Amino acid sequence: MKRFLRLFRPSHQHSAFSATLLLMTAVMLSRVIGYAREAYIAWAFGAGPQTDAYVAGFTIPDWLNYLVAGGTASITFVAIYTRFLAENREEEAQETFSIIITVMTAVLGIGVILTEIFTPQIERHLFSGFTPEQLDLCVHLTRILLPAQIFFYVGGVVSAVLLSRRLFLFPAFGPLLYNVAIILGGVIAARPLGIASLAWGALAGSFLGPFLINAVGAARIGTGYSISFDIRNPAFREWVKLSIPLMLGVSLVTADDWILRYFASSAVGDITRLNYAKRLFAVPIAVLGQATSQASLPFFARLFGEKRMDEFAETVNGSIYRILATSLLATSFMAAAALPLIDLVYRRGHFLFSDSQQTATYFFWFSLSLAFWSAQGLYSRAFYAAGNTLTPMIASSLITVLSLPIYSALFRNLSSVGLTMASDLGIVGNTLALAILLHRRNLVPAGRLAWGEVAKAAITSAIAGVLSYEVARVVMVNGSRTADLKALGLVTVTWAGAVAAGLWLTKSKLPQDLRRKKNTPYPRVAEAGGELNKGIEP
Repeated sequence: MKRFLRLFRPSHQHSAFSATLLLMTAVMLSRVIGYAREAYIAWAFGAGPQTDAYVAGFTIPDWLNYLVAGGTASITFVAIYTRFLAENREEEAQETFSIIITVMTAVLGIGVILTEIFTPQIERHLFSGFTPEQLDLCVHLTRILLPAQIFFYVGGVVSAVLLSRRLFLFPAFGPLLYNVAIILGGVIAARPLGIASLAWGALAGSFLGPFLINAVGAARIGTGYSISFDIRNPAFREWVKLSIPLMLGVSLVTADDWILRYFASSAVGDITRLNYAKRLFAVPIAVLGQATSQASLPFFARLFGEKRMDEFAETVNGSIYRILATSLLATSFMAAAALPLIDLVYRRGHFLFSDSQQTATYFFWFSLSLAFWSAQGLYSRAFYAAGNTLTPMIASSLITVLSLPIYSALFRNLSSVGLTMASDLGIVGNTLALAILLHRRNLVPAGRLAWGEVAKAAITSAIAGVLSYEVARVVMVNGSRTADLKALGLVTVTWAGAVAAGLWLTKSKLPQDLRRKKNTPYPRVAEAGGELNKGIEP
Protein backbone atom coordinates (compact mmCIF):
# COMPACT_ATOMS: atom_id res chain seq x y z
CA MET A 1 0.00 0.00 0.00
CA LYS A 2 2.82 2.41 0.87
CA ARG A 3 4.43 1.77 -2.50
CA PHE A 4 1.12 2.48 -4.24
CA LEU A 5 0.49 5.69 -2.28
CA ARG A 6 4.02 6.86 -3.10
CA LEU A 7 2.92 7.11 -6.74
CA PHE A 8 0.69 10.03 -5.77
CA ARG A 9 3.43 12.15 -4.23
CA PRO A 10 3.92 15.25 -6.41
CA SER A 11 7.71 14.92 -6.23
CA HIS A 12 7.80 11.19 -7.05
CA GLN A 13 9.86 10.47 -10.16
CA HIS A 14 8.23 7.65 -12.05
CA SER A 15 9.47 4.63 -13.92
CA ALA A 16 7.64 3.66 -17.08
CA PHE A 17 5.56 1.12 -15.17
CA SER A 18 4.55 3.47 -12.35
CA ALA A 19 3.86 6.31 -14.79
CA THR A 20 1.49 4.10 -16.77
CA LEU A 21 -0.20 2.91 -13.56
CA LEU A 22 -0.65 6.47 -12.31
CA LEU A 23 -1.97 7.74 -15.63
CA MET A 24 -4.39 4.84 -15.96
CA THR A 25 -5.70 5.58 -12.45
CA ALA A 26 -6.05 9.26 -13.25
CA VAL A 27 -7.70 8.56 -16.57
CA MET A 28 -10.19 6.23 -14.91
CA LEU A 29 -11.08 8.90 -12.35
CA SER A 30 -11.29 11.52 -15.07
CA ARG A 31 -13.60 9.33 -17.13
CA VAL A 32 -15.81 8.67 -14.12
CA ILE A 33 -16.18 12.39 -13.61
CA GLY A 34 -16.54 12.79 -17.37
CA TYR A 35 -19.40 10.32 -17.21
CA ALA A 36 -20.98 12.37 -14.43
CA ARG A 37 -20.63 15.43 -16.67
CA GLU A 38 -22.27 13.75 -19.66
CA ALA A 39 -24.98 12.19 -17.47
CA TYR A 40 -25.77 15.60 -15.99
CA ILE A 41 -25.99 17.19 -19.45
CA ALA A 42 -28.23 14.35 -20.65
CA TRP A 43 -30.49 14.74 -17.60
CA ALA A 44 -30.67 18.52 -17.75
CA PHE A 45 -30.79 19.12 -21.50
CA GLY A 46 -31.47 15.77 -23.23
CA ALA A 47 -30.59 15.27 -26.91
CA GLY A 48 -32.03 18.08 -28.97
CA PRO A 49 -31.27 21.33 -30.81
CA GLN A 50 -29.55 23.13 -27.92
CA THR A 51 -27.31 20.18 -27.00
CA ASP A 52 -26.39 19.83 -30.68
CA ALA A 53 -25.41 23.52 -30.64
CA TYR A 54 -23.39 23.00 -27.45
CA VAL A 55 -21.41 20.06 -28.83
CA ALA A 56 -20.91 21.86 -32.15
CA GLY A 57 -19.68 24.91 -30.23
CA PHE A 58 -16.44 23.07 -29.44
CA THR A 59 -15.59 22.53 -33.13
CA ILE A 60 -13.97 25.89 -33.95
CA PRO A 61 -12.05 26.13 -30.63
CA ASP A 62 -10.74 22.57 -31.12
CA TRP A 63 -9.85 23.36 -34.71
CA LEU A 64 -7.99 26.54 -33.72
CA ASN A 65 -6.04 24.72 -31.04
CA TYR A 66 -5.15 21.97 -33.49
CA LEU A 67 -4.18 24.39 -36.26
CA VAL A 68 -1.95 26.58 -34.08
CA ALA A 69 -0.74 24.04 -31.56
CA GLY A 70 -1.21 20.69 -33.28
CA GLY A 71 -0.36 18.74 -30.13
CA THR A 72 3.14 20.20 -30.18
CA ALA A 73 3.17 20.92 -26.45
CA SER A 74 2.98 17.29 -25.38
CA ILE A 75 4.85 15.75 -28.30
CA THR A 76 7.71 17.71 -29.86
CA PHE A 77 8.55 19.81 -26.81
CA VAL A 78 8.84 16.71 -24.59
CA ALA A 79 11.46 15.24 -26.92
CA ILE A 80 13.55 18.45 -27.00
CA TYR A 81 13.25 19.22 -23.29
CA THR A 82 14.07 15.62 -22.33
CA ARG A 83 17.21 15.71 -24.46
CA PHE A 84 18.38 18.94 -22.82
CA LEU A 85 17.89 17.47 -19.34
CA ALA A 86 19.75 14.29 -20.28
CA GLU A 87 22.66 16.43 -21.51
CA ASN A 88 22.59 18.62 -18.34
CA ARG A 89 21.69 21.71 -20.40
CA GLU A 90 19.14 22.99 -17.91
CA GLU A 91 19.59 26.66 -18.76
CA GLU A 92 18.90 26.04 -22.46
CA ALA A 93 15.85 23.96 -21.55
CA GLN A 94 14.43 26.82 -19.46
CA GLU A 95 15.16 29.36 -22.19
CA THR A 96 13.40 27.26 -24.83
CA PHE A 97 10.44 26.83 -22.49
CA SER A 98 10.08 30.61 -22.08
CA ILE A 99 10.38 31.35 -25.82
CA ILE A 100 7.79 28.77 -26.84
CA ILE A 101 5.24 29.93 -24.27
CA THR A 102 5.73 33.61 -25.15
CA VAL A 103 5.61 33.26 -28.92
CA MET A 104 2.79 30.72 -29.09
CA THR A 105 0.62 32.53 -26.55
CA ALA A 106 0.88 35.65 -28.71
CA VAL A 107 0.07 33.69 -31.88
CA LEU A 108 -2.82 31.85 -30.27
CA GLY A 109 -4.14 35.09 -28.76
CA ILE A 110 -4.29 36.70 -32.21
CA GLY A 111 -6.00 33.60 -33.56
CA VAL A 112 -8.62 33.74 -30.80
CA ILE A 113 -9.41 37.38 -31.51
CA LEU A 114 -9.76 36.83 -35.26
CA THR A 115 -11.89 33.74 -34.76
CA GLU A 116 -14.15 35.56 -32.28
CA ILE A 117 -14.84 38.11 -35.01
CA PHE A 118 -15.55 35.65 -37.81
CA THR A 119 -17.32 32.89 -35.84
CA PRO A 120 -20.79 33.52 -37.39
CA GLN A 121 -19.47 33.27 -40.95
CA ILE A 122 -17.46 30.13 -40.25
CA GLU A 123 -20.24 28.27 -38.45
CA ARG A 124 -22.81 29.18 -41.08
CA HIS A 125 -20.80 27.00 -43.47
CA LEU A 126 -19.91 24.28 -40.98
CA PHE A 127 -23.46 23.66 -39.73
CA SER A 128 -25.72 24.53 -42.62
CA GLY A 129 -28.38 22.17 -41.24
CA PHE A 130 -28.88 24.27 -38.10
CA THR A 131 -31.89 26.52 -37.67
CA PRO A 132 -31.17 30.26 -37.20
CA GLU A 133 -31.80 29.92 -33.46
CA GLN A 134 -29.41 26.97 -33.21
CA LEU A 135 -26.79 28.84 -35.17
CA ASP A 136 -27.04 31.91 -32.93
CA LEU A 137 -26.68 29.74 -29.83
CA CYS A 138 -23.73 27.87 -31.32
CA VAL A 139 -21.97 31.17 -32.11
CA HIS A 140 -22.56 32.41 -28.57
CA LEU A 141 -21.18 29.23 -27.01
CA THR A 142 -18.19 29.16 -29.34
CA ARG A 143 -17.20 32.69 -28.38
CA ILE A 144 -17.26 31.71 -24.71
CA LEU A 145 -15.10 28.64 -25.32
CA LEU A 146 -12.44 30.18 -27.59
CA PRO A 147 -10.23 31.82 -24.90
CA ALA A 148 -9.91 28.44 -23.18
CA GLN A 149 -7.52 27.36 -25.92
CA ILE A 150 -4.84 29.68 -24.55
CA PHE A 151 -5.04 27.97 -21.15
CA PHE A 152 -4.99 24.55 -22.78
CA TYR A 153 -1.89 25.35 -24.79
CA VAL A 154 0.17 27.01 -22.06
CA GLY A 155 -0.87 24.27 -19.65
CA GLY A 156 0.23 21.69 -22.21
CA VAL A 157 3.72 23.19 -22.49
CA VAL A 158 4.06 23.36 -18.70
CA SER A 159 2.87 19.77 -18.33
CA ALA A 160 5.50 18.74 -20.88
CA VAL A 161 8.16 20.09 -18.50
CA LEU A 162 6.75 17.93 -15.71
CA LEU A 163 6.51 14.85 -17.95
CA SER A 164 10.12 15.32 -19.06
CA ARG A 165 11.19 15.21 -15.41
CA ARG A 166 9.06 12.09 -14.90
CA LEU A 167 6.65 13.99 -12.61
CA PHE A 168 3.25 12.76 -13.77
CA LEU A 169 0.87 13.64 -10.93
CA PHE A 170 -0.11 17.19 -11.86
CA PRO A 171 -0.59 16.52 -15.60
CA ALA A 172 -2.58 13.39 -14.75
CA PHE A 173 -5.17 15.15 -12.62
CA GLY A 174 -5.66 18.37 -14.60
CA PRO A 175 -8.58 16.88 -16.60
CA LEU A 176 -10.38 16.03 -13.35
CA LEU A 177 -10.69 19.70 -12.42
CA TYR A 178 -11.79 20.56 -15.95
CA ASN A 179 -14.71 18.12 -15.86
CA VAL A 180 -15.71 19.10 -12.33
CA ALA A 181 -15.83 22.76 -13.36
CA ILE A 182 -18.21 22.01 -16.25
CA ILE A 183 -20.58 20.16 -13.93
CA LEU A 184 -20.44 22.95 -11.33
CA GLY A 185 -21.06 25.54 -14.04
CA GLY A 186 -24.28 23.76 -14.99
CA VAL A 187 -25.43 23.13 -11.42
CA ILE A 188 -24.78 26.71 -10.29
CA ALA A 189 -25.83 28.72 -13.32
CA ALA A 190 -28.15 26.55 -15.45
CA ARG A 191 -31.27 28.55 -14.52
CA PRO A 192 -30.05 32.05 -15.39
CA LEU A 193 -27.72 31.06 -18.28
CA GLY A 194 -29.21 27.86 -19.69
CA ILE A 195 -26.81 25.60 -21.55
CA ALA A 196 -24.30 28.47 -21.76
CA SER A 197 -23.53 27.68 -18.10
CA LEU A 198 -21.69 24.57 -19.31
CA ALA A 199 -19.51 26.64 -21.63
CA TRP A 200 -18.63 29.07 -18.83
CA GLY A 201 -17.78 26.06 -16.66
CA ALA A 202 -15.52 24.70 -19.41
CA LEU A 203 -13.72 28.06 -19.64
CA ALA A 204 -13.17 28.16 -15.87
CA GLY A 205 -12.10 24.50 -15.92
CA SER A 206 -9.49 25.11 -18.62
CA PHE A 207 -7.86 27.67 -16.33
CA LEU A 208 -8.06 25.61 -13.13
CA GLY A 209 -7.17 22.20 -14.59
CA PRO A 210 -4.86 22.14 -17.61
CA PHE A 211 -3.26 25.52 -16.76
CA LEU A 212 -3.20 26.30 -13.03
CA ILE A 213 -2.51 22.85 -11.57
CA ASN A 214 0.43 22.31 -13.95
CA ALA A 215 1.75 25.81 -13.26
CA VAL A 216 1.71 25.02 -9.52
CA GLY A 217 3.58 21.78 -10.18
CA ALA A 218 6.20 23.55 -12.31
CA ALA A 219 6.67 26.22 -9.66
CA ARG A 220 7.27 23.54 -7.02
CA ILE A 221 10.29 22.22 -8.92
CA GLY A 222 11.69 25.68 -9.61
CA THR A 223 10.77 26.04 -13.27
CA GLY A 224 11.25 29.68 -14.22
CA TYR A 225 9.66 31.77 -16.95
CA SER A 226 10.60 35.09 -18.52
CA ILE A 227 9.05 36.82 -21.52
CA SER A 228 11.17 36.15 -24.60
CA PHE A 229 10.55 36.54 -28.34
CA ASP A 230 13.98 35.21 -29.36
CA ILE A 231 12.79 33.37 -32.46
CA ARG A 232 16.38 32.97 -33.64
CA ASN A 233 17.09 30.55 -30.82
CA PRO A 234 18.32 27.23 -32.36
CA ALA A 235 16.19 25.06 -30.07
CA PHE A 236 13.09 27.12 -30.88
CA ARG A 237 13.78 26.72 -34.58
CA GLU A 238 14.19 22.98 -34.11
CA TRP A 239 10.86 22.91 -32.27
CA VAL A 240 9.19 24.85 -35.10
CA LYS A 241 10.62 22.45 -37.68
CA LEU A 242 9.26 19.45 -35.79
CA SER A 243 5.94 21.12 -35.04
CA ILE A 244 4.95 22.45 -38.45
CA PRO A 245 3.91 19.03 -39.81
CA LEU A 246 1.68 18.55 -36.76
CA MET A 247 0.17 21.99 -37.19
CA LEU A 248 -0.50 21.64 -40.92
CA GLY A 249 -1.51 17.99 -41.00
CA VAL A 250 -5.02 16.84 -40.13
CA SER A 251 -5.20 13.49 -38.38
CA LEU A 252 -8.43 11.52 -38.49
CA VAL A 253 -7.98 10.98 -34.74
CA THR A 254 -8.89 14.65 -34.28
CA ALA A 255 -10.90 15.32 -37.43
CA ASP A 256 -13.33 12.44 -36.87
CA ASP A 257 -15.39 14.44 -34.37
CA TRP A 258 -15.51 17.45 -36.71
CA ILE A 259 -16.62 15.30 -39.64
CA LEU A 260 -19.32 13.58 -37.61
CA ARG A 261 -20.73 16.94 -36.49
CA TYR A 262 -20.65 18.37 -40.01
CA PHE A 263 -22.72 15.57 -41.54
CA ALA A 264 -25.03 15.02 -38.56
CA SER A 265 -26.03 18.68 -38.20
CA SER A 266 -29.13 18.18 -40.36
CA ALA A 267 -30.61 15.49 -38.05
CA VAL A 268 -31.92 16.95 -34.80
CA GLY A 269 -30.26 15.33 -31.79
CA ASP A 270 -27.81 13.16 -33.76
CA ILE A 271 -24.77 15.33 -33.01
CA THR A 272 -25.55 14.86 -29.33
CA ARG A 273 -26.25 11.12 -29.55
CA LEU A 274 -23.08 10.52 -31.57
CA ASN A 275 -21.17 12.59 -29.03
CA TYR A 276 -22.52 10.56 -26.09
CA ALA A 277 -21.62 7.30 -27.82
CA LYS A 278 -18.15 8.58 -28.69
CA ARG A 279 -17.53 9.91 -25.16
CA LEU A 280 -18.37 6.56 -23.57
CA PHE A 281 -16.26 4.85 -26.22
CA ALA A 282 -13.42 7.21 -25.28
CA VAL A 283 -13.22 5.67 -21.78
CA PRO A 284 -11.47 2.42 -22.84
CA ILE A 285 -9.46 4.34 -25.45
CA ALA A 286 -8.16 6.64 -22.74
CA VAL A 287 -7.42 3.86 -20.27
CA LEU A 288 -5.84 1.44 -22.75
CA GLY A 289 -4.34 3.75 -25.35
CA GLN A 290 -4.03 7.32 -24.12
CA ALA A 291 -2.46 6.61 -20.73
CA THR A 292 0.07 4.17 -22.17
CA SER A 293 0.90 6.46 -25.10
CA GLN A 294 1.37 9.51 -22.90
CA ALA A 295 3.63 7.63 -20.49
CA SER A 296 5.61 5.98 -23.28
CA LEU A 297 6.93 8.97 -25.22
CA PRO A 298 9.78 10.04 -22.88
CA PHE A 299 10.96 6.43 -22.63
CA PHE A 300 10.67 5.76 -26.37
CA ALA A 301 12.64 8.96 -27.00
CA ARG A 302 15.37 7.90 -24.59
CA LEU A 303 15.85 4.50 -26.26
CA PHE A 304 15.94 6.00 -29.73
CA GLY A 305 18.29 8.80 -28.65
CA GLU A 306 20.73 6.22 -27.28
CA LYS A 307 20.50 4.24 -30.55
CA ARG A 308 19.25 1.13 -28.75
CA MET A 309 17.20 0.22 -31.80
CA ASP A 310 16.49 -3.43 -30.95
CA GLU A 311 15.14 -2.40 -27.55
CA PHE A 312 13.19 0.42 -29.18
CA ALA A 313 11.47 -2.00 -31.58
CA GLU A 314 10.93 -4.56 -28.82
CA THR A 315 9.40 -1.94 -26.53
CA VAL A 316 6.99 -0.57 -29.14
CA ASN A 317 5.93 -4.03 -30.32
CA GLY A 318 5.45 -5.18 -26.74
CA SER A 319 3.21 -2.19 -26.07
CA ILE A 320 1.22 -2.75 -29.25
CA TYR A 321 0.68 -6.45 -28.53
CA ARG A 322 -0.72 -5.81 -25.06
CA ILE A 323 -2.90 -2.94 -26.22
CA LEU A 324 -4.27 -4.87 -29.21
CA ALA A 325 -5.01 -8.04 -27.25
CA THR A 326 -6.65 -6.23 -24.32
CA SER A 327 -8.67 -3.97 -26.62
CA LEU A 328 -9.99 -6.91 -28.64
CA LEU A 329 -11.26 -8.55 -25.46
CA ALA A 330 -12.88 -5.30 -24.30
CA THR A 331 -14.56 -4.86 -27.68
CA SER A 332 -16.59 -8.04 -27.30
CA PHE A 333 -17.97 -6.88 -23.96
CA MET A 334 -18.81 -3.37 -25.23
CA ALA A 335 -20.58 -4.67 -28.34
CA ALA A 336 -22.67 -7.21 -26.41
CA ALA A 337 -23.57 -4.76 -23.62
CA ALA A 338 -24.19 -1.70 -25.82
CA LEU A 339 -27.91 -1.12 -25.14
CA PRO A 340 -28.14 -1.87 -21.40
CA LEU A 341 -24.88 0.00 -20.83
CA ILE A 342 -25.93 3.14 -22.72
CA ASP A 343 -29.42 3.08 -21.21
CA LEU A 344 -28.07 2.71 -17.69
CA VAL A 345 -25.44 5.40 -18.16
CA TYR A 346 -27.43 8.11 -19.94
CA ARG A 347 -31.20 7.66 -19.73
CA ARG A 348 -32.63 10.10 -17.23
CA GLY A 349 -34.42 13.43 -17.29
CA HIS A 350 -34.76 14.67 -20.87
CA PHE A 351 -32.77 11.76 -22.36
CA LEU A 352 -35.36 9.15 -23.40
CA PHE A 353 -35.22 5.38 -24.05
CA SER A 354 -35.51 6.05 -27.79
CA ASP A 355 -32.36 8.18 -27.48
CA SER A 356 -30.66 5.28 -25.70
CA GLN A 357 -31.53 2.88 -28.53
CA GLN A 358 -30.06 5.14 -31.20
CA THR A 359 -26.99 5.98 -29.12
CA ALA A 360 -26.40 2.27 -28.39
CA THR A 361 -26.35 1.52 -32.12
CA TYR A 362 -23.65 4.14 -32.62
CA PHE A 363 -21.72 2.83 -29.61
CA PHE A 364 -21.83 -0.73 -30.98
CA TRP A 365 -20.23 0.30 -34.25
CA PHE A 366 -17.64 2.51 -32.59
CA SER A 367 -16.63 -0.34 -30.26
CA LEU A 368 -15.54 -2.52 -33.18
CA SER A 369 -12.56 -0.24 -33.84
CA LEU A 370 -11.27 0.02 -30.25
CA ALA A 371 -8.06 -1.91 -30.94
CA PHE A 372 -7.11 0.45 -33.77
CA TRP A 373 -7.94 3.62 -31.83
CA SER A 374 -5.78 2.36 -28.96
CA ALA A 375 -2.81 1.22 -31.07
CA GLN A 376 -2.51 4.26 -33.34
CA GLY A 377 -1.34 6.47 -30.45
CA LEU A 378 1.63 4.20 -29.77
CA TYR A 379 2.56 3.94 -33.43
CA SER A 380 2.45 7.74 -33.74
CA ARG A 381 4.66 8.20 -30.68
CA ALA A 382 7.19 5.75 -32.08
CA PHE A 383 7.60 8.17 -34.98
CA TYR A 384 7.70 11.22 -32.70
CA ALA A 385 10.35 9.59 -30.50
CA ALA A 386 12.43 9.09 -33.64
CA GLY A 387 12.18 12.82 -34.34
CA ASN A 388 9.93 12.29 -37.36
CA THR A 389 6.65 14.20 -37.28
CA LEU A 390 6.40 14.72 -41.04
CA THR A 391 5.83 11.12 -42.16
CA PRO A 392 2.97 10.25 -39.78
CA MET A 393 1.18 13.53 -40.41
CA ILE A 394 1.40 13.24 -44.20
CA ALA A 395 0.05 9.69 -43.95
CA SER A 396 -2.71 10.68 -41.52
CA SER A 397 -3.70 13.71 -43.59
CA LEU A 398 -3.95 11.60 -46.75
CA ILE A 399 -6.08 9.03 -44.93
CA THR A 400 -8.36 11.81 -43.66
CA VAL A 401 -8.84 13.27 -47.15
CA LEU A 402 -9.45 9.85 -48.68
CA SER A 403 -11.96 9.05 -45.93
CA LEU A 404 -14.22 12.04 -46.66
CA PRO A 405 -15.98 10.45 -49.68
CA ILE A 406 -16.56 7.32 -47.55
CA TYR A 407 -18.20 9.38 -44.80
CA SER A 408 -20.36 11.13 -47.39
CA ALA A 409 -21.41 7.95 -49.21
CA LEU A 410 -22.21 5.97 -46.08
CA PHE A 411 -24.11 8.91 -44.58
CA ARG A 412 -26.26 9.23 -47.71
CA ASN A 413 -27.10 5.53 -47.66
CA LEU A 414 -27.21 4.68 -43.96
CA SER A 415 -27.67 8.05 -42.24
CA SER A 416 -25.73 8.56 -38.98
CA VAL A 417 -25.06 4.82 -38.58
CA GLY A 418 -23.06 5.09 -41.79
CA LEU A 419 -20.93 7.80 -40.16
CA THR A 420 -19.89 5.40 -37.39
CA MET A 421 -18.96 2.77 -39.98
CA ALA A 422 -16.92 5.33 -41.91
CA SER A 423 -15.20 6.33 -38.68
CA ASP A 424 -14.21 2.70 -38.12
CA LEU A 425 -12.87 2.28 -41.65
CA GLY A 426 -10.92 5.52 -41.39
CA ILE A 427 -9.13 4.68 -38.14
CA VAL A 428 -8.31 1.18 -39.40
CA GLY A 429 -6.67 2.73 -42.47
CA ASN A 430 -4.85 5.30 -40.35
CA THR A 431 -3.42 2.70 -37.95
CA LEU A 432 -2.37 0.28 -40.67
CA ALA A 433 -0.65 3.07 -42.59
CA LEU A 434 1.45 4.02 -39.56
CA ALA A 435 2.33 0.38 -38.84
CA ILE A 436 3.37 -0.24 -42.45
CA LEU A 437 5.51 2.91 -42.56
CA LEU A 438 7.30 2.01 -39.32
CA HIS A 439 7.91 -1.48 -40.69
CA ARG A 440 9.24 -0.25 -44.06
CA ARG A 441 11.66 2.10 -42.26
CA ASN A 442 12.81 -0.85 -40.12
CA LEU A 443 11.97 1.05 -36.95
CA VAL A 444 9.30 -1.34 -35.68
CA PRO A 445 9.34 -4.56 -37.74
CA ALA A 446 5.83 -5.97 -37.90
CA GLY A 447 7.14 -9.53 -37.97
CA ARG A 448 8.36 -9.17 -34.38
CA LEU A 449 4.87 -8.44 -33.05
CA ALA A 450 3.38 -11.30 -31.01
CA TRP A 451 0.85 -12.16 -33.70
CA GLY A 452 0.05 -15.55 -32.18
CA GLU A 453 -0.99 -13.97 -28.89
CA VAL A 454 -3.05 -11.33 -30.72
CA ALA A 455 -4.82 -14.08 -32.68
CA LYS A 456 -5.64 -15.97 -29.48
CA ALA A 457 -7.20 -12.80 -28.05
CA ALA A 458 -9.16 -12.18 -31.26
CA ILE A 459 -10.64 -15.70 -31.31
CA THR A 460 -11.47 -15.53 -27.61
CA SER A 461 -13.07 -12.11 -28.10
CA ALA A 462 -15.28 -13.24 -30.97
CA ILE A 463 -16.59 -16.29 -29.09
CA ALA A 464 -17.10 -14.33 -25.86
CA GLY A 465 -18.95 -11.58 -27.70
CA VAL A 466 -21.36 -13.93 -29.46
CA LEU A 467 -22.07 -15.95 -26.30
CA SER A 468 -22.59 -12.81 -24.21
CA TYR A 469 -24.98 -11.30 -26.73
CA GLU A 470 -27.05 -14.48 -27.04
CA VAL A 471 -27.30 -14.94 -23.28
CA ALA A 472 -28.28 -11.28 -22.76
CA ARG A 473 -31.19 -11.69 -25.19
CA VAL A 474 -32.98 -13.61 -22.43
CA VAL A 475 -33.72 -10.21 -20.87
CA MET A 476 -35.81 -7.73 -22.85
CA VAL A 477 -34.24 -4.30 -22.40
CA ASN A 478 -37.22 -1.95 -22.57
CA GLY A 479 -36.41 1.10 -20.50
CA SER A 480 -36.47 -0.55 -17.07
CA ARG A 481 -33.46 -0.08 -14.79
CA THR A 482 -33.98 -3.61 -13.51
CA ALA A 483 -33.83 -4.98 -17.05
CA ASP A 484 -30.69 -2.96 -17.75
CA LEU A 485 -28.95 -4.35 -14.67
CA LYS A 486 -30.03 -7.93 -15.37
CA ALA A 487 -28.87 -7.77 -18.99
CA LEU A 488 -25.59 -6.10 -18.02
CA GLY A 489 -25.03 -8.69 -15.29
CA LEU A 490 -25.63 -11.58 -17.68
CA VAL A 491 -23.27 -10.07 -20.26
CA THR A 492 -20.58 -9.47 -17.64
CA VAL A 493 -20.69 -12.96 -16.14
CA THR A 494 -20.86 -14.71 -19.52
CA TRP A 495 -18.14 -12.55 -21.03
CA ALA A 496 -15.78 -12.97 -18.06
CA GLY A 497 -16.25 -16.73 -18.04
CA ALA A 498 -15.81 -17.05 -21.80
CA VAL A 499 -12.68 -14.87 -21.79
CA ALA A 500 -11.12 -16.77 -18.88
CA ALA A 501 -11.87 -20.11 -20.56
CA GLY A 502 -10.66 -18.91 -23.95
CA LEU A 503 -7.35 -17.58 -22.65
CA TRP A 504 -6.81 -20.81 -20.66
CA LEU A 505 -7.66 -23.12 -23.54
CA THR A 506 -5.45 -21.22 -25.97
CA LYS A 507 -2.64 -21.05 -23.39
CA SER A 508 -2.44 -17.30 -23.83
CA LYS A 509 0.46 -15.47 -22.18
CA LEU A 510 -1.55 -12.25 -21.94
CA PRO A 511 -2.62 -12.58 -18.26
CA GLN A 512 0.96 -13.13 -17.12
CA ASP A 513 2.30 -10.35 -19.35
CA LEU A 514 -0.20 -7.87 -17.97
CA ARG A 515 0.30 -8.97 -14.36
CA ARG A 516 4.07 -9.08 -14.08
CA LYS A 517 5.91 -5.79 -13.70
CA LYS A 518 8.97 -7.01 -15.55
CA ASN A 519 6.82 -7.69 -18.58
CA THR A 520 5.48 -4.15 -18.89
CA PRO A 521 5.69 -2.59 -22.35
CA TYR A 522 8.97 -0.91 -21.37
CA PRO A 523 11.65 -3.53 -20.65
CA ARG A 524 14.87 -2.02 -19.32
CA VAL A 525 13.62 1.51 -19.87
CA ALA A 526 13.03 2.12 -16.17
CA GLU A 527 16.73 1.61 -15.50
CA ALA A 528 17.64 4.01 -18.28
CA GLY A 529 15.12 6.47 -16.90
CA GLY A 530 17.02 6.47 -13.61
CA GLU A 531 19.77 8.48 -15.29
CA LEU A 532 17.37 10.81 -17.05
CA ASN A 533 17.30 13.47 -14.36
CA LYS A 534 20.59 12.76 -12.63
CA GLY A 535 21.74 15.83 -10.79
CA ILE A 536 18.36 17.56 -11.06
CA GLU A 537 16.39 18.28 -7.88
CA PRO A 538 12.80 16.94 -7.96
